[in-house]
Amino acid sequence: MKKLVIVLIILIVLLGLFAGLGTLLTKFNLISQVEQPEKIKVVSEESVTISDVKKVGPSVVTVEEYSQPQSQTSFNFGPFQIFGFNMPQQQQQNQTPQVSSIGSGFVVSLDGLIVTSKHVVADIGAKYDVVTSTGKKFTVQKIYRDPLNDIALLKIDPNENKGTVLTKATLGDSSKLQVGQFVVAIGTALGEFRNTVTTGVISGLGRAVTAGDQFQGYIENLNNVIQTDAAINPGNSGGPLVDSGGNVIGINTAIAQNGQNIGFTLPINIVKDSINNFNKTGQFNRPYFGVTYTTLTQQVALYNDVVQGAYVRSVVSGSPAEKAGIQPGDIIVRFDNQQVSDKNELSGLIGKKKAGDNISIKVWRDGKTTDLNVTLGTAPTQ
Repeated sequence: MKKLVIVLIILIVLLGLFAGLGTLLTKFNLISQVEQPEKIKVVSEESVTISDVKKVGPSVVTVEEYSQPQSQTSFNFGPFQIFGFNMPQQQQQNQTPQVSSIGSGFVVSLDGLIVTSKHVVADIGAKYDVVTSTGKKFTVQKIYRDPLNDIALLKIDPNENKGTVLTKATLGDSSKLQVGQFVVAIGTALGEFRNTVTTGVISGLGRAVTAGDQFQGYIENLNNVIQTDAAINPGNSGGPLVDSGGNVIGINTAIAQNGQNIGFTLPINIVKDSINNFNKTGQFNRPYFGVTYTTLTQQVALYNDVVQGAYVRSVVSGSPAEKAGIQPGDIIVRFDNQQVSDKNELSGLIGKKKAGDNISIKVWRDGKTTDLNVTLGTAPTQ
C-alpha cells in the first residue's frame, strides 16, 4: 500500500513538471512569435528603401539656374514655403552669371524629358542646366510650363554627353494612396547633396495650402496635395516621392517653415495628366497671361498698406499681359469681373478661360485703380 502511494506521488510530481515545462515552452513560443515579426519588419523597411533608391535614384537630377540677381519687393508670407535653394547673395554679385538657385527633378522619358516643379524654373530669362546622379551635365534646351499647376517639363538632348544613358522613373497611381503608407523622398538637399534619401510615411491626404518663398517672391495655392513626414529640405523641390514599390507618387513641392517634418507633395496623377496633354499637342495648350506674381492675402495687404490681389513681380516681354499694359508693381484686384484673392487665385481664374478670350482686368497702381483688357495667348516654350 505504501509503495502504491509513493508511485502515485511520483506520477503527480512528474505530471506537474511536464505541465510546467509545457507552459514554459508555450510562453517561449509566444514570445518568439511576437518578436519575429518586429525583426522582419525592420529588415523589410530597410530592403524597401535600398530597392527604391537603386530603382529611382539614377533617374533623379539636379536642376541648376544661372541668372543675375534682381531686387524684389519683400512681403510677409504665410507658414508654407515653396522651396528651391537660393545661393548666398555674395555669390551672385559677379558679372558672369552664377548658379543662383538649385532644385531637383526626374527623368520621365529616355529622349530627354524631365519633370520638375514650375517654381524651380520660374525665371523665363534664366539659363538652366540638368546634372544627373552620375555628375553628367546637360543644357536645358526647352522648358514647358504648365499654367495651371506647379509643374514644368524640361527637354535635354541625351546625346550631348556621349555614352550617357538616361534612366526613366516609373510613375505610380496617387489615387490609391493611404495615410500611414511608407514613402521615400529623393533630391538635392540644400542645393549641394545630390540624391539625398529620407524616409517616412504619408501623414495626410487632400491637403490645401497656400505656399510661397519670400526670397523668390513666389506664391501659389496648392490643392489636394499629399502631406508627408519624410524629411524634405530646400533643394528637394521638384524631386520624387516614391512608394514601397519604387513608383513615383508625387513631386516634392513645399515645406512648413515653422514645423518639423511637414512636407507637401503634388500627386503624380496631376503630373501624368499634364504629360498626356503635352504628348498630344507638343505643348501645354492652355491659356497664357504672362506675369509672375505674389498673391497678397487680406492680412498681408493690411500689413503692407496695399490692396488685396495679385502683386505683379515681373511681366514677360511680348506676352498678352505686356500688350495689355500690365506693369511690374501693379496689383491685379479683379480678373473678368471676379475679385482676385487667396481663395480666388489668379492662376485658377486664368485656367478657367481659353486661349483667345478677351478679359477685362482692374489693377491697382500708385494708389489708383485702372481698367485694362487682355487677350489671352497660349503657354510659351523656352
